[in-house]
Amino acid sequence: MLIWVNGDLKPAADATVNALDHGLTVGDGVFETAKVVNGVPFALERHLERLERSATGLGLPAPDRAAVRAACQEVLDQFGRPPLGRIRITYTGGVGPLGSARGDAGPTLMVACTVVEPYPSTTSIAVVPWPRNERGATAGLKSTSYAENVIALERAHELGAGEAIVADTQGRLCEGTGSNIFVVVDGRLVTPSLATGCLAGITRALVLEWTQAEEVDLPVEVLRTADEIFLTSSVRDIQPVSAVIDDAGRRELAAPGPVTKAALDAFQRREVVTPEP
Repeated sequence: MLIWVNGDLKPAADATVNALDHGLTVGDGVFETAKVVNGVPFALERHLERLERSATGLGLPAPDRAAVRAACQEVLDQFGRPPLGRIRITYTGGVGPLGSARGDAGPTLMVACTVVEPYPSTTSIAVVPWPRNERGATAGLKSTSYAENVIALERAHELGAGEAIVADTQGRLCEGTGSNIFVVVDGRLVTPSLATGCLAGITRALVLEWTQAEEVDLPVEVLRTADEIFLTSSVRDIQPVSAVIDDAGRRELAAPGPVTKAALDAFQRREVVTPEP
């Protein structure tokens, strides 16, 4: 595998960054992950738009979108055309002092692409106790500071679930560690609003555009009674949830239910004819 780092395409073992890079020392960076199907990235422009929003939201200079796009193409040219892959763009504050203050060396840009296996057809979720701070400085930004997500996902795995779900500080349903969440309540397909601090997911936005889904804020306890639940993310697309684990125990669900199945069908039809929505 070749990785692009600050203008150079190198084998993974040789693709290195400075040990004082702010993205490493304090997590001062942002990233994007896009699905790659037969060598073609899906919704890349939307990912580049969000990369820019996240970077400027963190106070970093806006990345040169043409340069990022060209770096992605260099990586994809040598990647080939496997059925399914993942391209990862990482953009950090660059070399800086051992502290919170940034240096003046300029940002670091990295692009890598790997082959991935399709997600399982269904998954289970566990509600974990650590809330998402919807008023925090990095709320809604796709930051490389992912330690909270690592802890939450590890807890979900300990409980036998594939993904962890968090509430916001007001107890509203928010998101997963690497996914957005949709629930079906009284026949309505809904997803938490961005006011909860959840990430503005690319697949989330497409489901909102391509189905009758709505943004509605609900207490996290809705997971105990929702008729159907599914997760979305750029590589998993739409993944039905077959079980919910929380303080009340484990609840099984039919997966996919009829509303989820309709959303899956709508997404798959549009995805085939809309490589860059």
